[in-house]
Formats: sequence, C-alpha cells, structure tokens
Amino acid sequence: MLGTVKTLLVNQYEAALSMLKACVAGCPDTAWNAPVANYRFSQVVFHTLYFTDLYLGPDDEASFRGQPFHLHLAPLFADLPARLEPFEDPAPRSYDRAPLLRYLEFCRRKVIEVMATETEETLSAPEGFGGDFSRAELHVYNIRHIHHHAAQLGLRLRLDTGEGIEWVGSGWREAAFAERPR
Repeated sequence: MLGTVKTLLVNQYEAALSMLKACVAGCPDTAWNAPVANYRFSQVVFHTLYFTDLYLGPDDEASFRGQPFHLHLAPLFADLPARLEPFEDPAPRSYDRAPLLRYLEFCRRKVIEVMATETEETLSAPEGFGGDFSRAELHVYNIRHIHHHAAQLGLRLRLDTGEGIEWVGSGWREAAFAERPR
C-alpha cells in the first residue's frame, strides 16, 4: 500500500506542476506582471513554488535555505526575510520567467527524491509546520495549494488571451505546456 500512496502522490504533484508550468509557459509577456488577486502573476508563481519546495522538506530553515539550488540562484531568494514563519508570504516583487521555470523543474525533481525516501512512519508523523495533520496530509495540502494557484493563473490567462490551460489528470505532461507565442 505504501508504494501505491507514494506513486499517486508523485503523479498528482506532477499533474499539478504540469498545470502550473502550462500557466508560466502560456503567459504573454504583457500579462506576466498583471494582477492575480492581490499579487502579480509572477509573484503568484514564485509563492506557489516556494511553498511547494518548503513543504517538501523537513521543518528546518537552515537545510531549506542551504539547498544547492537556493545558493546557485541566490538572487531569486534575495528579498526573503531571515526567517519565514509557516504560511507567511515571501517578499513581493517581480520575478523573471526563466529562473521560475528552473525552480519549477527543481521542485519536480525534489518531489521524486522526497517520495523515494518517505516511509510509513514519516508519512504518519506530524507535518512539523504548525498544522495539525500528518506529513502525508501535508503532501495532499501541498498539491491542493499548487492547483489552487494554477487555477487562479489559468483564469488570468483565459481573461487575457481567451485560452485556458489543459487539464492534467495524472503524471507529467510536456505537451500540456507547449509555449504559445508571447
């Protein structure tokens, strides 16, 4: 059963991240910093990836900030406060598309690596970020968070371009985000 749960979590993370990538790839340059609720399009993308990354790891700020990816793309994380409280938004600013696409790929790989190490014990342990649920439920929460923001971004695209994003039911879909002309 553990293998089934881990496989379904990977598949659903990948579907959610595919839909998020479709939004990033399909966003015209003119809408990249257009408002999506209270933030800019690019800020919503960063927020989504940041918390995907954070919730995939342990509740350990030092190991989170010390990841080679974070050090390699330090300017992407430059404006963040010294310590983020769980559920707090990172510093709002405009983000470039290319580093966010690299961040998305990093998160995708991290999902696969993290799921490979999860055990029945780790999945049933408390999640450690201030919520009152298990790590397994934190993964579901994280996937729902990605989908929530992909839906917001997809609506913005529909309003700006008249085109939506393709639904991805399970797994990674390269075809779901063929870049449109910007």
